[in-house]
Amino acid sequence: MCPECFTTAAMIFAGATSTGGLGALVMKKLGFKELSRFAKSPDEPTQNQAQENSMPEVLASARIADHKIVSPDQWLEHRKQLLAKEKELTRLRDEINRERLELPWEKVEKQYTFESTQGRETLGDLFAGRSQLIVYHFMLGPGWKEGCVGCSFLADHIGGALVHLENHDVSLVVVSRAPLAEIEAYKKRMGWNFKWVSSNGSDFNYDYHVSFTPEQAATGKVYYNYDDRDFVSEELAGASAFYTTDSSEIFHTYSNYARGGEMFLGTYNFLDIAPKGRNETGPRFDMGDWLRHHDRYAAAGHVDATGRRHEEKSECCHGEQSH
Repeated sequence: MCPECFTTAAMIFAGATSTGGLGALVMKKLGFKELSRFAKSPDEPTQNQAQENSMPEVLASARIADHKIVSPDQWLEHRKQLLAKEKELTRLRDEINRERLELPWEKVEKQYTFESTQGRETLGDLFAGRSQLIVYHFMLGPGWKEGCVGCSFLADHIGGALVHLENHDVSLVVVSRAPLAEIEAYKKRMGWNFKWVSSNGSDFNYDYHVSFTPEQAATGKVYYNYDDRDFVSEELAGASAFYTTDSSEIFHTYSNYARGGEMFLGTYNFLDIAPKGRNETGPRFDMGDWLRHHDRYAAAGHVDATGRRHEEKSECCHGEQSH
């Protein structure tokens, strides 16, 4: 993500995202009350943010310490009521997936090249003989010591899916703007085996609105997730899908950003059925409260609002934006 990338996953921003929009629609359609007191705007923090931020932590404790206990028959009644809403959510998700497949495509006219361990490759080469390509836009900029925590969280989910995707006519490639040597060093540290290429020197990241020039950053606003937003980082996360024909024409079929990436985070699906849920109880009430690189959970430090880890101990006072 980050949905993340960094929920951005994470990954990531919240608000008018594909997943966030689905969440609002689901709440309305399924009859849930709007929890606007705890909603976080990427651009306008609420006036009573300090007071509101304390509430989810209190509620998280109350859910465990003072949780309602009922008889087996009563439990079954409550579970069936929730099951009806879960089934409606499943049907709604199926409908959104159908509409996604019906989106019109745009032809990719520009020639993009990437640096890989096999040398220079074109966008067409990345399909590797398959008709479909998914690109994950990973936040790793030139000179960065390590990748975004939310992007790294998502990348941990890729390995097990690769064999299934590749045997179902889908190639998945990760793309970052960092030079290939820096990508390879971080990839080795993390133990990943997916294809990861560098777009450094091409317009690819800029054209798909996940990297921003110094001139764009200087304006204070960038175009991300289909809207103008406050600049927070020169690199952001997303995912894009492409299709190629027998005549080698390439079409861009879909992209999502910000919390749209949460659909790729299987860990969150497990957490969502755990007794404490995602258990993101502060200070920002997102994945940055607990998530770390898989080899850094024992290390001191914090993750900032852009998904980057800082080794020094510091109070996190960044804004509420997340991927």
